[in-house]
Amino acid sequence: MRVDVLIPTRNRPAELAVTLSGLAAQDFPDFAVHVADQSDGDASYDSPAAEAMVRVLRHQGHPVQLSRNLPRRGLAQQRNHLLDQSKSDHVLFLDDDVWLEPGAISRMHSAITELGCGMVGNAVTGLSYVDDRRPHELEPYEEWDGRPEPEQITPGTREWQRWTLHNAANPTHLSERVRHRPKWTAYKVAWVGGCVMFDREALVNVGGFEFWQELPPEHCGEDVLAQMKVAAKYGAAGILPTGAVHLESPTTVVNRDTEAYDLVSP
Repeated sequence: MRVDVLIPTRNRPAELAVTLSGLAAQDFPDFAVHVADQSDGDASYDSPAAEAMVRVLRHQGHPVQLSRNLPRRGLAQQRNHLLDQSKSDHVLFLDDDVWLEPGAISRMHSAITELGCGMVGNAVTGLSYVDDRRPHELEPYEEWDGRPEPEQITPGTREWQRWTLHNAANPTHLSERVRHRPKWTAYKVAWVGGCVMFDREALVNVGGFEFWQELPPEHCGEDVLAQMKVAAKYGAAGILPTGAVHLESPTTVVNRDTEAYDLVSP
């Protein structure tokens, strides 16, 4: 397989079913799916709707692996568990509350292959905010001219201010700017939440999510920390148009007092 889609999930049977339905609508022929569940009760993939989408994916020829990863030791450990199961050259970390439009995986794989960087991301957009235009938050937007260069992106830097690009429906409004172009557009990011494709070797070379052992079980920002490490060594980019829609369900990470990048050096 050329891409392993890695989905961490917990207590989200309805959302996981929608996420899997987005994968079932992709035109990219060569991907496998790995779901790791940490639900308090029944696994999210044991719901009828999720089971149906798993059957669709398998019928299409996409291998689907379902596993429980307990006891729960935090999202960094969950992501590390999934990364350990992957074998493909590229891995797509996809949150369990993100729907991908058709063509999204093909676009991301094309971009990371052509750009030769460590990661590309589709920023998730919240369509309930589509009429809420925030031009001031789009001011940091800057496109890559050629291959993304390695960048040290840390809190307080000018590059860090790019985080506003991904608020609310900003990714949709940015996508409108480039819809007329014949292919994807790469732009500079601070990080990308919810839908990120890595060159697997690049991610492993910077340690993957092994830093989970340095974190308490209740933490957030583990995805940001891993992306900071990859961007610093291999370069990173966001891709427009975005094909990732946030389902806007309540977060299952309610304790956000501990940021991974505050405790572990990038």
